[in-house]
Amino acid sequence: MFSKPYIDLDEWRDTPVRHRYVHGGFAGTGTRFSFYFPAKEQYQGRFFQYITPFPDHENLSQGAKGEEDKIGFSISSGAYFIETNGGGRVDFGRPGIPSDPLIGAYRANAASAHFSRTVAVQMYGAHRTYGYCFGGSGGAYRTIGGIENTEGVWDGAVPYVLGSPMAIPNVFSARMHAMRILNDKLPQIIDAMDAGGSGDMYMGLNEEEKQALAEVTRMGFPPQSWFGYKTMGIHGFIALYQGMKMADRKYFDDFWTVKGYLGTNPTASLLNARLQKNSKIKLAIPIDEAVKLGIKEPISEGERGSADLAWKSIGGTAGAMPVAFQLEDVLPAVHFLGGDLIIKSGAAAGKSIQLASVFGDKVVFGPVDPAVLAQIKVGDEVFVDNSNFLAVQTYHRHQVPGKEYQVWDQFRDAAGNPLYPQRPMLLGPLFTRGAAGVLPTGKFKGKMILLCSLWDREAFAWQGDFYRETVKANLGDKTDDVFRLWYTDRALHGDLSKQEDPTRTVSYLGVLQQALRDLSAWVEKGVLPPASTQYKIEDGQVIVPAKAQDRKGIQPVVQLQVNGKKRADVALGQKITFAASVELAPNSGKLVSADWDFEGGGTFPITSKIRNDKLQLKTRYTFLKPGTYFPTLRIAVQREGSAETAFARIQNLDRVRVVVK
Repeated sequence: MFSKPYIDLDEWRDTPVRHRYVHGGFAGTGTRFSFYFPAKEQYQGRFFQYITPFPDHENLSQGAKGEEDKIGFSISSGAYFIETNGGGRVDFGRPGIPSDPLIGAYRANAASAHFSRTVAVQMYGAHRTYGYCFGGSGGAYRTIGGIENTEGVWDGAVPYVLGSPMAIPNVFSARMHAMRILNDKLPQIIDAMDAGGSGDMYMGLNEEEKQALAEVTRMGFPPQSWFGYKTMGIHGFIALYQGMKMADRKYFDDFWTVKGYLGTNPTASLLNARLQKNSKIKLAIPIDEAVKLGIKEPISEGERGSADLAWKSIGGTAGAMPVAFQLEDVLPAVHFLGGDLIIKSGAAAGKSIQLASVFGDKVVFGPVDPAVLAQIKVGDEVFVDNSNFLAVQTYHRHQVPGKEYQVWDQFRDAAGNPLYPQRPMLLGPLFTRGAAGVLPTGKFKGKMILLCSLWDREAFAWQGDFYRETVKANLGDKTDDVFRLWYTDRALHGDLSKQEDPTRTVSYLGVLQQALRDLSAWVEKGVLPPASTQYKIEDGQVIVPAKAQDRKGIQPVVQLQVNGKKRADVALGQKITFAASVELAPNSGKLVSADWDFEGGGTFPITSKIRNDKLQLKTRYTFLKPGTYFPTLRIAVQREGSAETAFARIQNLDRVRVVVK
């Protein structure tokens, strides 16, 4: 299938840096690739290949700037860069099983990497070309699937924010269940877990709320990450719903009719959240109008293909095709996380469209089949129903896997048997195979550095340890010869430098870039990378030591205090003292920046001078307006000690609470 590669564009370009751009594909296939070669004097005999969360486009990395510039980073690291479309973009509006799922899983990527070596030899002369793949979220599944099931393609891999074979749809179902029940109480939970808070996130909750919070926390959701509850939505589940209905359609009836499911003994909160409404279509709304109305966000090219936001490109419709309908009736106000628009009359009668959101009398689509959409007309009768999405929210209770998945112990009795009725099959492995082609085995040739985030809301942190244990089952005491696991504190799922709240979280892009450089030095020169992060797992939560020397990995630790504590209540106009202690992980580099944000703008306008021989920072500040503030200190280390480069800057932060009266 991949025996006839071709090149249809070959030219030198000057942005983002000087490079030779080669574009092509394989005759008779939908696979396309882009290669970015540095000048000969910059090349050091390697390539870095980015693997997107799902097959998309081969030019997604073009136009990225600064820390997010994969092309510039690769060339600055002596590597050429590879990106492919994975065999062709996935259409989530028409889910189905491809004729060869391994093409999108890893074959298209592997074939492109293999051919790139031929082009590299033509350009640089005969040489040994080392190859390294990296990808996050769904791309982590595909990265591992690739290196576990090929030989002679990649010498190493850096998968990041990895899920387990039981992640999907269970991390989303557990989260949605908690979101629905806890919605009104999340502000107080967030406050309790924040700097200077009580630390008791269960205070003030009723029994149902306490149970929902305990359930999702034991499943692995990091409590500190609830700060983003208003915007995080259902995330990638939008792409999974149709496949879930295809795989286990009977569940959605059983939930409401069979004893042992929540729907047969519903709580008041479940009944209050149910939306069932007949109406008619009044108006079709195209994308431009939907954006103007504020009911749909456009997706930028930078978000497409990223670990956290690739899902936002799902469900888009081209040209004048609508992305939403206005109905003749205003819908009842409920906590709506998703649902179905069932067509009751007209050419599309009997068919349905997945709904992502509702706004009064307007319904916004999720992934949609354009052929179905084209049949729907103004005046057609419809039925809005979120019953299936409510049923989804406890699906994880009916998917109890083997005892190696300890977070499911809460759903087993003393004898280890499930407390709830179980479905005929586990969907997690099915979805994992859909992404990676096969289930991960922990057996690979080469070396690997796995990266996970402690505040990850989509790939709970314990899943990194799950894969590590899979590797250890094969290699035992030799695991450290080929494998590292680094956790990044205060990092989320996404691989963009711009954070949702820069005073709470940091980007892990610098960790990813340093991991690729350390991996190449490990493979090519035998230079051992820093040790794996030290941690323990308790009730689904990954807990790391407080001190950097004990924590290991490569992330620094900063501990900030105000007037000697984590909270200060002060008078207006009072000068306040802030003191921080910075600790560097072993062999992680030098401190290159320390920036302050006192009033919460996220811009960090004040910079402290750096002395690596004395990692203690002090400053004073006076607030001129009353209120509650969370002053934050963000630091960065860089292996070579370069303060100028945008690449491989390893960040962390800490914050305190100041109440000004």
